[in-house]
Amino acid sequence: MELTLQWLTETFAGKFLLTMLVSMVPVVELRFGIPFGHANLGLPVWAAFLAAVIGNLIPVPFIIVYIRRIFQWMRRRLPRLNSLVDKLERKAHLKGQKVTKYKYLGLMLFVAVPLPGTGAWTGSLAAAFLDMPLRRAIPSVVAGVLVAGMAISILTYGVANLF
Repeated sequence: MELTLQWLTETFAGKFLLTMLVSMVPVVELRFGIPFGHANLGLPVWAAFLAAVIGNLIPVPFIIVYIRRIFQWMRRRLPRLNSLVDKLERKAHLKGQKVTKYKYLGLMLFVAVPLPGTGAWTGSLAAAFLDMPLRRAIPSVVAGVLVAGMAISILTYGVANLF
């Protein structure tokens, strides 16, 4: 365990992986992943950006394809979590209303806004509940994540420190 922790915090590959893992967490996503990778772990901004973008995008196709089935399973097997599922579905539908008017461009813009309640996780939930096909939703989410990552990088470190 200690050796693993040492590897994660002292090697470039470990820091890159740890930044990816942090960026996979809902709500946190790359908004925290980029500053965490650069300021806490010492990765160059470009590496923190790349790791955070990759980590943020890993859950996206799984959310779009499987979230409805997961919610159905949770309702059947874990009825105590029904209120959580209801809350998440309401959130997805509310966010989906913002996306509906402009479809894929709206999804990209929604994901690109680096504020709480937006991002790849929520955008993917909205895409799933709007029945957007995976092959059309993924490029929108990817573009949104790239824009959000650039915005966070620029706001946090300035243009001069990106390279």
